[in-house]
Amino acid sequence: MADAEATLEPAGDETAAGAQETAVLDAVPAPAVEKADAAPKAKEARKPRKGKPKDEGEQGAGDAPSVAGHPRAARSVARAKSWGALAGFLLGGYLSLPTHTLAAAGFRAIAAGLVCWVVVWAGALFFWRRMVVLEIRAREEELVRAVESAHARNQAAANQGAQAAARAQAAAQLAREAGTRSR
Repeated sequence: MADAEATLEPAGDETAAGAQETAVLDAVPAPAVEKADAAPKAKEARKPRKGKPKDEGEQGAGDAPSVAGHPRAARSVARAKSWGALAGFLLGGYLSLPTHTLAAAGFRAIAAGLVCWVVVWAGALFFWRRMVVLEIRAREEELVRAVESAHARNQAAANQGAQAAARAQAAAQLAREAGTRSR
């Protein structure tokens, strides 16, 4: 251990030369690596993208319902795309086997798979866009009915309370009248 420490310490002549090198290095501007260690600058706000300016009254893309945001729809579209591509590949490969070489049949099978993948994807999106909108409308109607029934229950309770108060008031008035007659 002592030998390792002894080898790390410079000799007396080397210390003077090292001090001169340090003085020269201090005079040289710091490299860019040291500047990166400084505190990070605050990021500037991004410039708005070109195109339509977004007014506060407009809805953003995140506000509208989407197929990708719907859990069942996203899974269903992915499943339909994979089955469509597989069916197109198998059908295209089977139909092109007797007509050409194996390589040409494979190429046609891949092309048929891609075409079917795109067609089934477009069809699934068409279907699920309408289904998402219908589900949202059905949920809105369900919530409206729930609010209306709660309002009707509150109204009925208020009517019952008013009727009970009127009966209590009538009973109190009868009691006062009975008390005044007996005097």
